[in-house]
Amino acid sequence: MTPPVLRRALGLPQATALVAGIIIGASIFAQPSEITRLLPSAPAITAAWLVAGALTICGALVCAELASAFPSTGGVYIFLTAAFGPAVGFLWGWAMFWTMHSGILAAIAVVFARYLAVFVPLGDTGQRAAAAGIVLALSAVNYRGVAHGGRVQTVLTAVKLAAIAAVVALGWWLAPAGGWPAAPAHDGISTFSFVMAVGAGLFAFGGWHMVTYSAGETRDPIRTIPRALVAGTLIVTACYAGLNAVYLRVLPLDVVRASSRIAADLAQTLLGAGAAKAVAGLVLLSTMGALNGIILAGPRVYFSMAHDGVLFRSLGAVHPRFQTPHRAIVLQGLWAAALALTNSYRALFSRVVYTEWIFFGLLAIGLIVLRRRADYRPAVRVPGYPLVPLAFTAAAFAVVAIQIQSQPLDSALGLGFVLLGLPVYLAWARRARPATLDRPPGDT
Repeated sequence: MTPPVLRRALGLPQATALVAGIIIGASIFAQPSEITRLLPSAPAITAAWLVAGALTICGALVCAELASAFPSTGGVYIFLTAAFGPAVGFLWGWAMFWTMHSGILAAIAVVFARYLAVFVPLGDTGQRAAAAGIVLALSAVNYRGVAHGGRVQTVLTAVKLAAIAAVVALGWWLAPAGGWPAAPAHDGISTFSFVMAVGAGLFAFGGWHMVTYSAGETRDPIRTIPRALVAGTLIVTACYAGLNAVYLRVLPLDVVRASSRIAADLAQTLLGAGAAKAVAGLVLLSTMGALNGIILAGPRVYFSMAHDGVLFRSLGAVHPRFQTPHRAIVLQGLWAAALALTNSYRALFSRVVYTEWIFFGLLAIGLIVLRRRADYRPAVRVPGYPLVPLAFTAAAFAVVAIQIQSQPLDSALGLGFVLLGLPVYLAWARRARPATLDRPPGDT
């Protein structure tokens, strides 16, 4: 009897929705104030968002080339393993499960629960339960098939993009005349402040790489994933630029700097206090779309690691009926729900999230390393090579440097936690077969 394999059910619309839906979570509706605090004028703030978007597109182009060369389930884990060896790939998966991926799931779920409380009265315990519940509910959707998860993702992303377009159009239509506020004449822009602002913007663009995890369930992944990466990041850049232009046109800079729920402040200014529920509904949709995409993507990395022998083999199982990595989905859902329920994700996630950018920098360097190998044959190549991967490498390490400078102790603790994965890897490596990076995509 032929063992079940992952089903190729994701086309270009679903893959693009995965990219855009994961990136656009809650931060763009809640707190663009970080960039605004660092820069003195609306044009400079908009420029920082556009530069962050351009650098994200550079990262997406790097991933697009690597995905066309290694169209296998696991994405970034596969790329890092190919470029630097299985230890680096394992560290990515280790940090993903314990903190980076599961932590962001818990964090977004908590935002979802807070906005749900606008419609349903919830105390602290109720919000924690709601956060855990949405993780488990969307995990159940994805357990039943990648096609189910892909359809949910496409619908949520389409509604979210339509809502953003409506907010931007309404904002420009109802905005008071006079345009953007001018910068005070004495305020200059330092290079350091601008770099810090771009770094803050890059965090808001996080998640673009996750579509590569599901290459084994994507139709024609060599062509589909690169197209989805570029299209998705371009869509998000346009959305972010449009929303921030409206924020800055309607609200005074001091209000933008101080606001922790800027979309609600925008709606209240334009439409009055009754618009708060409309904004809460938009954030609910946005967070659900991000959660669904992240839940869909993550288990494919653990599935691939299990097949390379560096995780429990049982996590590489495929459900005989639903054709999903069901055990990996369950494990991820339970751990993320536990983090949300206990509120314990905060310390872990805040200390480790910056280390993701170390791996992103290595990813771009890895492309340069792989280009030197005779057996490396990508179907898509990064335009502007080597400037594009080098620019992204510089941006990634700038984010890391800013984090270390601002929080040296937490940064050291976070990096130490990631490096704890090395002895775990060595223990697994003694019993693991060599990684089979040339296996057919989705092969079990």
